[in-house]
Amino acid sequence: MSLDLSVASDAEGRGTVRPADGHGAPSPSDARRRVALTRMKRIATGLLALAAVVFAVSFALQDRYPWLQYVRAASEGAMVGAIADWFAVTALFRYPLGLRIPHTAIIPNRKDEIGASLGEFVETNFLSDDVVRGKLESVGVAARLGGWLASPENARRLTAEVAVAARGLLTLLSDDDVKDVVEKLARRHLFEPEWGPAIGRVGARLVAAGQQRAAVDVLLDKAEGWLVDHPEAFGSVVSERLPRWLPGFVDRMVDDRAYREVLGLVRSVRSDPWHPLRRAVDRYLAELAEDLQHDQPMIARVETLKVELLDSPRLREFAGEAWDSVKQSLVEALADPSSELRAGLESAVVEVGARLLADPILAEKVDHWVADAVGYVVQNYRHDIAGVITETVERWDAQETTEKIELQVGRDLQYIRINGTVVGALAGLTIFAIAQSVLALL
Repeated sequence: MSLDLSVASDAEGRGTVRPADGHGAPSPSDARRRVALTRMKRIATGLLALAAVVFAVSFALQDRYPWLQYVRAASEGAMVGAIADWFAVTALFRYPLGLRIPHTAIIPNRKDEIGASLGEFVETNFLSDDVVRGKLESVGVAARLGGWLASPENARRLTAEVAVAARGLLTLLSDDDVKDVVEKLARRHLFEPEWGPAIGRVGARLVAAGQQRAAVDVLLDKAEGWLVDHPEAFGSVVSERLPRWLPGFVDRMVDDRAYREVLGLVRSVRSDPWHPLRRAVDRYLAELAEDLQHDQPMIARVETLKVELLDSPRLREFAGEAWDSVKQSLVEALADPSSELRAGLESAVVEVGARLLADPILAEKVDHWVADAVGYVVQNYRHDIAGVITETVERWDAQETTEKIELQVGRDLQYIRINGTVVGALAGLTIFAIAQSVLALL
């Protein structure tokens, strides 16, 4: 069985290495780490080989050249240190020389325990409420967020991302499902409650506040304008009901008189705020509002009209048309960078950022909101968050885990082998020198 110290071996110690991701070619960063690790392994192994060569030469010639005894002692110590540290480093990742020595191949054998310990370490030291809140308070989330949002370029970028996400969401939504939701909402909030009392209460408030007078004025203005512009349309309305034996000029006189009387009445009511007809309209509307609230026959009539409307197929058509129109408008507005919707969103983002920068009270509130939200998540779900680490490590293949960790720290661990070689040489030389000095004194 060969002593392969320069390349990463598999669990049996014989040289095949799978890709770092366990599924295909390694990532560029892992490839660079693997090259660096291999180089350091070769350097450390080269030092061991050099120490072995020096030891062999000095051992063979030390009788002829006594000073080579010191070189032999140094190289001997270097070999001992190099082999000991090679064993220690190798035992972390695999069985040295494939020998199943107790307490070796620590990482693949204790992978799950390492993952659990790592998860517990993160949960205890990084996901504590004090640590998270302290970090958030030192960061100043509101100030940083406000500075980022206040930049028009960042606001434009955020708006574009939101627009893309919104368009994707609209595309994913089922039109039939949305129409069903619109119809259900309309039925629940518009048709299930009784209409009569609600309409009556609103009407009573409007009449008490005199809001109906403006509507009456608009109707009178329209009526007067129509009568002035279309006098011929009023002709023969009355004369057609007169006896046919009357002369024609009588018909025209009657029609003309009726037209003037109606026009005069409209103008009189329009110009007099306290005209009896206005007061009659006010009384009628007040009585109607009262009946809508308390008169059961009136309430029943309104409910009948409501049921007829509810059962009409036009309701679902209206829901579909409303959604189609809204969806089409939103999609077009979100797709157009110059649309009013995109411009409004961008302006709102910049305004929010400016307010966060200019209003310290608002910024403090936002910081507290963020701290409370993150603190709540940490307090209630930190075990689950840390559990992701444990579960992820448990799902990893033992060999894959070993390779991942070795790629991360293996290069630095090779310095232990190099340092062990140097320190072993110094220790061997020192021990031999001390021993020689003691023998000389004796």
